[in-house]
Amino acid sequence: MTAFETLKIRLQSEPHTWLVTGVAGFVGSNLLEALLNLNQRVVGLDNFATGHRYNLSQVEALVTPNQWARFNFIEGDIRNLQDCRKACEEVEYVLHQAALGSVPRSLEDPITTNSTNISGFLNMLVAARDAKVNRFVYAASSSSYGDHPGLPKVEDRIGKPLSPYAVTKLVNEQYADVFARSYDFNAIGLRYFNLFGQRQDPNSAYAAVIPKWTAAMIKNESICINGDGETSRDFCYIANAVQANLLAATAMAPEMTNQIYNVAVGDRTTLNELFEALRSSLELNLPHLKELKPKYLDFRAGDVRHSLADITKARLLLGYEPTHRIYQGISEAIPWYIANHKDNFNE
Repeated sequence: MTAFETLKIRLQSEPHTWLVTGVAGFVGSNLLEALLNLNQRVVGLDNFATGHRYNLSQVEALVTPNQWARFNFIEGDIRNLQDCRKACEEVEYVLHQAALGSVPRSLEDPITTNSTNISGFLNMLVAARDAKVNRFVYAASSSSYGDHPGLPKVEDRIGKPLSPYAVTKLVNEQYADVFARSYDFNAIGLRYFNLFGQRQDPNSAYAAVIPKWTAAMIKNESICINGDGETSRDFCYIANAVQANLLAATAMAPEMTNQIYNVAVGDRTTLNELFEALRSSLELNLPHLKELKPKYLDFRAGDVRHSLADITKARLLLGYEPTHRIYQGISEAIPWYIANHKDNFNE
């Protein structure tokens, strides 16, 4: 039995109170669903800047009425300290996912990215510290590796940030470390590598590549690849990120806490390989995709060429073991994308 399987059994008989910030977003709503299915009490905070009310509605439809009754939603903004304090009241574990993602967004509007990702993060640290929460787990990012050329990426070897977004995520790690040393605060950062899965928004101008391409294929639109298609990423399915969050929040040994962990699979997939995987997965339902070819554009500013994680540390300390590699994740996510975009093609 894996560490995560053991934890799920324990949590089902031991309800705790969790705060999920960004709860109406992609990662947040999946954490909410997992926690409610484990009969946990959940407080959710979101201002709907990038999250959606229909994500919460979908979670409600997937859990029992009794489980949904354990959820308390607060509409608020992490840039407001009082909203953060209210959300942290009587909370044991914080899963801080609220942020403005996207490298291109940060290049276009660094001020808003900074105010949300740094000032908002600091507000959450202060509120969680004052509420004396047991553990503060936050969404870090693989962008923190910056221009460091080494592969695979190991937690203690980073380079210079390549975008304002990367700067904000690196500052998050530094603030968490300072709080740990200054206030006896327990925090764990999870460096996500290219997460994907159900309820990931394909419609944003800053949409991640998998939902964006999947929606475009469903609507019979052209697919554009930045560069030659040999750029590679360690794509990580959302179930793996949920596992990492819950393991990090409940880790007991002192050496496990106040750490940074890679959350990934440890596989590298090129954009050309990803295109073919998505196209072939959708082709059965959408025969028009058989002859689809991508268009190639210039490389995008701020992007790193290759990304691959070393997940040894998370495996050894947290007991993290990915349950989904990229093709398993795509297979599980595609039905959701088809069901949620079915009006965009002829069935």
